[in-house]
Amino acid sequence: MREAPVVVFGGTGFLGDAVVRELVETGRAVRIAARRPALPAWAEEGDVIELATADLRDEASVSEALAGAGAVVNAVSLYLETREASFEAIHVDGAGRLARLARAAGIARLVQVSGIGATPDSPSAYVRARARGEEAVLDALPKAIIVRPSVLFGLDDAFLSGLAGLTRLPLIPLFGRGATRLQPVHVNDVARAIAQLTGRPATPRRLFEFGGPEVLRYREILELLLAHLNRSGPLVPLPFLAWRFVAALASRLPGPPLTRDQVILMQVDNVADAEVGDFADLGILPHSLRESLPSCLPAPAGD
Repeated sequence: MREAPVVVFGGTGFLGDAVVRELVETGRAVRIAARRPALPAWAEEGDVIELATADLRDEASVSEALAGAGAVVNAVSLYLETREASFEAIHVDGAGRLARLARAAGIARLVQVSGIGATPDSPSAYVRARARGEEAVLDALPKAIIVRPSVLFGLDDAFLSGLAGLTRLPLIPLFGRGATRLQPVHVNDVARAIAQLTGRPATPRRLFEFGGPEVLRYREILELLLAHLNRSGPLVPLPFLAWRFVAALASRLPGPPLTRDQVILMQVDNVADAEVGDFADLGILPHSLRESLPSCLPAPAGD
């Protein structure tokens, strides 16, 4: 009898793709659910990967994607609102709809990806929506598991690649004084954890926060990158008020490189809570940013 697949909503995104790969490499059957699903570039003959066209805003497509599933992961993420998609529609209504339909389909195991710091009273609309999305999921499926990763890094990521671009500037701007504390976590470690949570015996933990083994200030991360890339340049403090002005100007561009929500997020430490579930509960030893830089961000030849 064929194994019931794990359905990964958002399986074509940065984290979703890593989750799909981890599941496939451990011999699991997977169904990628996305608005434009496609087989991963790394897929090989014999990998059990199905494709399902689904949109969290469309009930019929979500129900169809869930048919016959054994577990589900919601790794859909929207960082920038558009006329067609809002934080409320994707992170709140969409997440709640998925949980409700998963329960109706008899699927007990659902992993909802959120983020560290999700709170309903955040000044960030994105963060508030993430928090309300957690509530919507748990209201519909109380035994769902919430996963909150810190800032993700990995090969071809947005985080390290974006910072590497900054290091080319003659003056490298800091958010404030660069004192915000971050706990960067490798995308593959989070993917491994999520894959385990879709198949391991029921756990009393319903909330996990995943951060890497090092807590670094933003300034320290830039210094690591400069050393790794063999570059140099002065790190210049820039007040958050100035960053908000820059974000306001950038918001007029298509696909803006900086948003108001990103500036707000950089004003708050992004560190895992020691009182909730973590990698240790799953027997995973996470990779540090420091040791992972050569594989995640190869230094340009001759740079």
